[in-house]
Amino acid sequence: MYALADCNNFFVSCERVFRPDLEGLPVVVLSNNDGCAIARSNEAKRLGIKMGQPMFEFRHLIESGAVTVFSSNFSLYGDMSRRVQMTLSRFAPAIEVYSIDESFIDLTGLSQDTDFDLWAKTVSRECRRCTGIPVSVGVSPTKTLAKVASKLCKQYPATKGGCWMHRQQDIEKVLKKFPLEDIWGIGRRYTKRFKGYFGMNTAWDLYTRDESWVNAEMGIGGVRTWQELHGIPCISFEDTAQAKKQIMISRTFAKEITDLDELSAQVSMFCSMAVEKLRKQGSCCGCVTVFITTNRFHTDNGRNQFESRLAQFLTPTDSTLEINTAVMHTLMDMFRKGYGYKRAGVVLGDIIPSGNVQQDIFDNTDRERHSRLMAVMDSINRREGRNTVGLASQSLDGIKMNREHLSPCYTTDWNDIITVHC
Repeated sequence: MYALADCNNFFVSCERVFRPDLEGLPVVVLSNNDGCAIARSNEAKRLGIKMGQPMFEFRHLIESGAVTVFSSNFSLYGDMSRRVQMTLSRFAPAIEVYSIDESFIDLTGLSQDTDFDLWAKTVSRECRRCTGIPVSVGVSPTKTLAKVASKLCKQYPATKGGCWMHRQQDIEKVLKKFPLEDIWGIGRRYTKRFKGYFGMNTAWDLYTRDESWVNAEMGIGGVRTWQELHGIPCISFEDTAQAKKQIMISRTFAKEITDLDELSAQVSMFCSMAVEKLRKQGSCCGCVTVFITTNRFHTDNGRNQFESRLAQFLTPTDSTLEINTAVMHTLMDMFRKGYGYKRAGVVLGDIIPSGNVQQDIFDNTDRERHSRLMAVMDSINRREGRNTVGLASQSLDGIKMNREHLSPCYTTDWNDIITVHC
């Protein structure tokens, strides 16, 4: 048995924990720069606000007071996610964190006599009690079916946050009504093709296809999904986070940047953040890609540009100094005076474990000294806060974004700690 614990409307739920007066009211969380909706309460969905819808299209609802909006507060959301995971860890020894609001739980260590329906409801209740976050817990023989079961919890309040889906007749009954596009592993491309060419609309339509047909249309990945729907576990469980093969930090700026020094400060900060993540997972990178782009909606001035450049290292490295030097040289080659840049980013590639680095015979960099310096920087920034110590080239004022509706960082900043009045 596997379980999936899925936080309901997670970003909205995090805001409601500290604003209980918003319970039952339409709430929307916006993307970076307050651009579009990335999380909606059920009440906001009923008003017709769609995922990814630009804010200006429902601004009239905000101004009338019909909808409350928040800017993305990822410091708060990340900490609340950690608290949910800590609660889940009390109920099972192995947890795979799939995303900020979803975690798989391996139940193979529990007794076969366990009442998994009661177990799921208990986990959901404890998460709500300990963190304030509503969590839907689905239990089934495979990870794909567990995701289906967790969605049932959201649709039917009678499940009380927990659903054990294991009987064959129940699985078939659910799949006959479950939308094809909601199956884990079925993306928009397959959904469009299957609906348009084969008239498939539900999970049952895929379930009843021959395995050979699925293999011909979708390959081995599709066969695994098909077998998972039939109760055959094919997607392995990872109880520890896998090291990323690529690390990217990019942002859209609040205003177009036309000055090289200002753009360099932002890109240098992206580089510092990315390399810090690289060291945290114990890896080194063999190359870095830098990209910059102008506002794609400005088509009348002839000053549009999207450009990216790759810089490679003879010896894979995790030194912010070394990688940032390459990033700055690359950025200066791409920058065009008179252009207004709206977005930029840094991508670390060719990532390998630090212990597997083979040093180039002609390498004269004092890597031990770099390593000691990076360790001190990371230690200070962990203790005193991000950007306490950084490179001279980077911005220490944070990323320039519009966040007019940002809520306090209740759990991660002493200045924002909540005040209780008796």
